[in-house]
Amino acid sequence: MKEIEKIIAEYQAVDWSREKAALGTVVKVEGSAYRRIGARMFVKDNGMWVGGISGGCLEGDALRHAQKAILRNKSSIVVYDTTEDDPHQIGVGLGCNGRIEVLFTPVDGKNADNQIEFLRTITDKREASVLLQILSTTAVNSDLPGRFFTKSDLKKLAEISDIPTAIFREKINYAYRRRKSKVFDVKNEKGEAFEILVELIRPKIKLICIGDNYDVNAMSETAEVLGWELVVAGKMRKLGKVIHRKAKRVFALEQIDAIAIDDFTAVVLMSHDYKTDLDALKKLLKKDVPYLGLLGPKKRMQKMQEELDAQGFNVDLSEKSNIFGPVGLDIGAESPEEISLSIAAEIVAAFRKREGGFLREREGSIHERI
Repeated sequence: MKEIEKIIAEYQAVDWSREKAALGTVVKVEGSAYRRIGARMFVKDNGMWVGGISGGCLEGDALRHAQKAILRNKSSIVVYDTTEDDPHQIGVGLGCNGRIEVLFTPVDGKNADNQIEFLRTITDKREASVLLQILSTTAVNSDLPGRFFTKSDLKKLAEISDIPTAIFREKINYAYRRRKSKVFDVKNEKGEAFEILVELIRPKIKLICIGDNYDVNAMSETAEVLGWELVVAGKMRKLGKVIHRKAKRVFALEQIDAIAIDDFTAVVLMSHDYKTDLDALKKLLKKDVPYLGLLGPKKRMQKMQEELDAQGFNVDLSEKSNIFGPVGLDIGAESPEEISLSIAAEIVAAFRKREGGFLREREGSIHERI
């Protein structure tokens, strides 16, 4: 989401009376690639660009294709294939060894229904959004590739493709269940084929820090770099200007119940005060929290378990898959900054359903096949 926000900011700065622009989007990935489906690159006709579709090896060529899309006012898909040992292929020698397809689409800044305008509407949403794009088709209408549709446009898409809306809803539900984007091949009764990307765009992670000590400052710095939404609850007299500037909302400890929690929320108890953390834990156990981290050693959580048992709480903290205590990945973190890195890495791993181990020990490819 942070990259999308950068693209939106650049888009809003364009003088459409004098400038033109295009959007490059990674729509298919096979094998090894630095970026995944949904990576975007916004390009102006003067050569200025923001975002990225690779680790830097493809952007120069992508810039030229984006400018062609602007000049021709027509969408096109460009394939970058570095799976073969071809010294003339862009990206070879840089360790890519993958194949990606990039859709280049002209952006009409005067059209309130263009793709970036849609992206603007979802940046603050606290739920996943879906974007459908026609990548290719055997239908006679050659203007279809590059067109995008939202969930509210399914009737229009069905009319254009002669494919029932129920089929598109089925594909959308599949993406929601898997929490992943996917390319689908569908045909209508006339035998016309459509290759459609169903892109799932996750909202930014909401990080709720319960605490008011110096390590919350370090956590806020990490959240800012990652583009997360930060919420802090602590003693108001101890929360400094840095937290008030970086956090979207600041709550008193007594207001924890008022903090909204959704499917993309991570909560970390880091007050360094046992009673404060235990009281917060009791309240949060009543909520559906996807990720709940407890700062401190194992014996601290064990003590909490004993108190919960004594007070009649029917919960086994060690059996709760959403509870991480001690919080963070085992990287030997010592400073507040390193601890915040450890916690943030574990949060990402938890939401992406990964173990957080060494990649050198992972069997198979780094990324799952789309």
